[in-house]
Amino acid sequence: MDKLRRVLSGDEPTPEEESSIITQINEMSTLSWSTRIKAFCICFVLGILLSFLGSIALFLHRGIVVFAVFYTIGNLVSMASTCFLMGPLKQIKKMFAETRLIATSIVIVAIVMTFVSAIVLKKAGLTLIFIIIQSLAMTWYSLSYIPYARDAVRNTVSACFEV
Repeated sequence: MDKLRRVLSGDEPTPEEESSIITQINEMSTLSWSTRIKAFCICFVLGILLSFLGSIALFLHRGIVVFAVFYTIGNLVSMASTCFLMGPLKQIKKMFAETRLIATSIVIVAIVMTFVSAIVLKKAGLTLIFIIIQSLAMTWYSLSYIPYARDAVRNTVSACFEV
């Protein structure tokens, strides 16, 4: 479990670092690994639940605004849950790494435009288009964390559309 924690957080302390007073103070002021896992799970499940509630609201004819708000906040909470695993600064650095920059930018723009089209413009069709873009961008962003997943999806899609 310690090795998994070190890999996810990117910390590989040397024997000298493990015994320093700064490391001991840092360890006392941070969340334990089990607390991080629990917080991640709770936050991730809460995000999925909010997205699911938004979908239910759509089918109960509560309006596109309620759906868009719940669905988008659910996606934001699910994305934020990974901050418990690697820390907020490291998460932001990874989000804007070269391999994820385009996907992250599209996700952020789609989230903002979903809120704008649902709350300000009140255009149901436009809101649904941005939700679809948001979902596809979130999927592409998530695939960037799995080695070779993007290549596999790209090859599969190109094979499906080959004539």
